[in-house]
Amino acid sequence: MGTAARPGASRGAQMCPDVLRCAQMCVGNALSLEIKTSPKVRAFVGEQVLLKCSFKSSSPITESLLVDWTYRPLSGGHMEPIFHYQSVPHPTTAGKFKDRISWVGNVANGDASIAIQSPELSDNGTFICSVKNPPDVYHNIPQTLLLVTERGKLTSAALLSILVFLPSALVVILLLVRMGRKFRVLKEKGKCGYKKSSIEVSDE
Repeated sequence: MGTAARPGASRGAQMCPDVLRCAQMCVGNALSLEIKTSPKVRAFVGEQVLLKCSFKSSSPITESLLVDWTYRPLSGGHMEPIFHYQSVPHPTTAGKFKDRISWVGNVANGDASIAIQSPELSDNGTFICSVKNPPDVYHNIPQTLLLVTERGKLTSAALLSILVFLPSALVVILLLVRMGRKFRVLKEKGKCGYKKSSIEVSDE
């Protein structure tokens, strides 16, 4: 006598494809928002620097789109929110970046870039661009390392190298010029059939 199939089992078998489809949709949403930033950006003290951030979402851009920029010092520590965007930009009103962050992006074109005015050496650190465009809220987390230096400033080692190398190079050049002149004179005197004229002998 065969075992009768349980109603619950058949119901579960019918629901299984829907569960798999739902799981696939969830995975698809998790991977549907991609963000790209520059791994490393170099800047000079006092000169505006652009931090680029582009994104690509499978969902239409709406007013629910969110952009958040955070910062962590090079020495380490907690992440600090420095910029927020939702329909309009909201730069931070406190902290070291107060009044120095400007919005240069265009969400309609997938651009969430910002600019930092008058960067300082203490601004060196890691910047993270986060974008959420519901229902696409899961994304990769790219990081940008900002390195600020002073333009045209020579280190003591570089200055010492220049002071040592420059005089030596001048001496070598002068020696080469002198040797070249002597070589040309000897070459002219060694030409076949060269004889001194009476005028040249009297001049000597």
